Amino acid sequence: MPTQLQWKHVLGHEVRVSVRPGSEPGPPLLLCNGLGAGLDVLQPFVDHLDPRIEVVRFDVPGAGGSGSPKLPYRFSLLACFATRLLEQLGYDRFDVLGISWGGALAQQLAFQNPRRCRRLVLASTGTGMLMVPGGFSVLSKMLTPRRYRDPAYARDIAADLYGGRMRESPEEVRHLIYEQSRIGSRTGYLFQLLAGAGWTSLPALPLIRQQTLILAGNDDPIIPLVNAHIMRRLLPHATVHVFADGHLGLVTSADELGPLVSQFLRAPRT
Repeated sequence: MPTQLQWKHVLGHEVRVSVRPGSEPGPPLLLCNGLGAGLDVLQPFVDHLDPRIEVVRFDVPGAGGSGSPKLPYRFSLLACFATRLLEQLGYDRFDVLGISWGGALAQQLAFQNPRRCRRLVLASTGTGMLMVPGGFSVLSKMLTPRRYRDPAYARDIAADLYGGRMRESPEEVRHLIYEQSRIGSRTGYLFQLLAGAGWTSLPALPLIRQQTLILAGNDDPIIPLVNAHIMRRLLPHATVHVFADGHLGLVTSADELGPLVSQFLRAPRT
């Protein structure tokens, strides 16, 4: 079924939302984007998801096509924001997948909605401030949204920043990131950075009871692989799948990870 693009008014903000209807009843999968990324970036992954699964994507305030945020926010407030959005769309229960920065939001959503959030998928993400970080030279490249605004710069840093397949084909980042993502505001990017300042999920992970699938690349300069194993040990019902790619594996290895996530979401409850 065709994807429906719409705008919703949520907690005083105009938000761009995409809904791909599922062909069978069931909770939708909410996708939470990475830092500065618009919902369009995850289209290759959505294309490889089981068509029976309904998929909801949205641009956080200040990213993609959504209006700029009025005030700084924390992940706890953004989780309330996402829950309110799902309510407006008519969903009572949901699954959630978060990639990178969006993985922090996904963890917060699962923690704050133990009854409404059914299953959790964490891709190329960690536990916030208390995690094993990537190198300073890598993380410093993420302090500004320049990689979304300058395609030549994005190509030049793709191998070192994203690893995986970008090491062999850094020019692909022009299509994957630059051409496919609407550019949000600088204020929106700054507020996304501030949302993660001081945030960590480590104390909350043992309290997240949802079945969880952790996806981690074996060549991720931003989120080293060891973080996935730390989360697996702390989450009560988690499994890890390590894939041969980098930080953008959810997109560049969508043909592998899309069916894997679909199987996880549609598996009978254990």
